[in-house]
Amino acid sequence: MSKTLPAALRIAVLAAAAFAWQGAAAQDVTVVGPVTKIVLSADGQSAVATLKDSKSGGEVQLNVTDELTLDKFKDKRIVEGDEIRARFQNKDGQNASKSFRKTAGC
Repeated sequence: MSKTLPAALRIAVLAAAAFAWQGAAAQDVTVVGPVTKIVLSADGQSAVATLKDSKSGGEVQLNVTDELTLDKFKDKRIVEGDEIRARFQNKDGQNASKSFRKTAGC
């Protein structure tokens, strides 16, 4: 029994570490800054928006697929130069937008 207890304990610790790592990898990242470029796809089902991060000064490209934000791009409620607060997750090397809003509302 004494040999199986440490093995079971090691398995439990490894499983907990694996779940913690997956949770950390899927965390949302928030960026605030002006939109520098918006490129709508030809079919209108997606867009790539580029924001200038106000903290780092770097550019962040976000893939936008939600209909509400796409509608705001199409009818010009969100345009280049607008200050945006966006949340995204990095999936397969792409930044998938989860939330894309003007800092003043909209």
